[in-house]
Amino acid sequence: MAEEDYGSFVDWNQMGDLAKSSGPTKVDCKDLKEFKQMARQGYWSKNHKLRAQVYQQLIKAIPCRTVTPDAEVYRDIMGNAATKKPSHIPLPEFVDGSPVPHYCLKAEAISSAHQVINCLAGQFPDISHCPSLPAVTSLLLHFSVDEAQCFEHVSRILACNEPGKRLLDQTFLAYESSSMTFGDLANKYCTAAHKLIVATAQDVLEVYSDWQRWVLGDLPFTHVVRVLDVYLVEGYKILYRVAIALLKFYRKHKAGAQGGQGNQQQQDSGRVRADIQTFVKGIGSTVTPDKLLEKAFSIRLFSRKEITLLQLTNEKSLQQKGITVKQKRRNVQLALNPDTFSSEIVSAKEMRDIWSWIPERFALCQPQLLFTTTTHGCSLNRFYSHCEGHEPTLLLIRTTDGDVCGAFLSTDWEERKRGGNKLSFFGTGECFVFRMKPEMERYEWVVIRHPELASSIKNQGQEDTASPEGQNSDGNSLQQPDKPAGELSPFLSARHFNLNSKNTSMFMAGNFDSIIVGGGDGNALYIDSELNHGRTGRCATFDNPPLCAESFQVALLEVWGFQDAMAS
Repeated sequence: MAEEDYGSFVDWNQMGDLAKSSGPTKVDCKDLKEFKQMARQGYWSKNHKLRAQVYQQLIKAIPCRTVTPDAEVYRDIMGNAATKKPSHIPLPEFVDGSPVPHYCLKAEAISSAHQVINCLAGQFPDISHCPSLPAVTSLLLHFSVDEAQCFEHVSRILACNEPGKRLLDQTFLAYESSSMTFGDLANKYCTAAHKLIVATAQDVLEVYSDWQRWVLGDLPFTHVVRVLDVYLVEGYKILYRVAIALLKFYRKHKAGAQGGQGNQQQQDSGRVRADIQTFVKGIGSTVTPDKLLEKAFSIRLFSRKEITLLQLTNEKSLQQKGITVKQKRRNVQLALNPDTFSSEIVSAKEMRDIWSWIPERFALCQPQLLFTTTTHGCSLNRFYSHCEGHEPTLLLIRTTDGDVCGAFLSTDWEERKRGGNKLSFFGTGECFVFRMKPEMERYEWVVIRHPELASSIKNQGQEDTASPEGQNSDGNSLQQPDKPAGELSPFLSARHFNLNSKNTSMFMAGNFDSIIVGGGDGNALYIDSELNHGRTGRCATFDNPPLCAESFQVALLEVWGFQDAMAS
């Protein structure tokens, strides 16, 4: 067989159509954009030898640390171990129990993978948590001449030092924050699937902690090798894209199996995790590799910049909570125990549903009642005095008609003072408004749904203050490098973006006279100084319908903060 040099570890009987080489025999391309398209379209996917050669070329081009162990290092360390390897070598602790996926390897090749991984552990003592390493090693072994070459290829992936680029998580902090980031992205880009997980799993974070394994471990070889084609060209964000696509297909599968969205009963998170794993392992019967990648690349507003910023923010949140090494996960539902949670506006189940919308870095927090008109009275001054110093906050309103609506507000109300007596808007694109009845509905920043409304960083001299009528004025600036359209991150304030309309960045505002949420051609919520009368209407920032009757009387108003559940 022509591929024999690059397939000594492969059981060709398991390779199916991939064992029959066809298509191009060489890649002649210098343009990166064209190369990315070739990877996405599977240009080299039908020729094992060509794929192996392309992988070798791509991995050699990875910028690495000055001292990165190569094939010769492996041969020096292992000597002639290949001829006398023990039948079973335990994997290092940092793989966290992840086995080496067999894929299409010969049975004896699994021992080779174990040997390579253990040698890597000795050469990379700074690795403390890397559950994806067994899958990556197994995959690359399919396309390696010998163990030493596989070792060198994985070493270069681990030693990548290109600024802003990551290929594999190597610490628990990075791995855990990536799970939180996946939760943020799932919440935003596949809302229906996220709602399904929230409705069926007791611990959403525990389910999402498997997201990397879905791709690197559970996917069939025919699918994951196509993902690897693109991953080696475009990097880590491809794993997020594919995992989001898998979650979308899983929801479709569950909807078909249940004949719609009925009969959703909450169950142990372990059962949901096992169900997703079973679905992903068997996905080949319903979804082709091409269809999976097509779904993955159809997601809009999905940039490496956004992922990096979310990841850094989530890492910082975990560090502040003292979570840097593996420990027993705090269940996100701990914060919403019906025995201890008490609100006069929403039930524990309703609050839990609202909680599923908030950014993942606050998921380890529990709701803390800061202000309620029942206890503190109908005074805007007291509202401010109880809410200042807390960020973010959740505003809940029940009207005299029995309607319930509210807003997630990303920024401390004390920020309003920066505008002096002038009503100035502040906050970030993580703010959103919602209503609970007649059905639960969230309305996010309009730029998330329509990225064409923003292009790049504002010029210096512009700011994000505004009047309630929707007229922005001058103010502070932030120096940032130019950023192409689509590379937006919603937890940045509006001054980071060149918005085609200033009315699309009015998140929250307040003075002695009123509080406002959402601006531009109207307000999503307006509450007067006595916290008694309110108005709601469409606004440009959230592109929402009225959240209840357009003019309403407030029966009860509550503000909830986010208390660190990790604090003693």
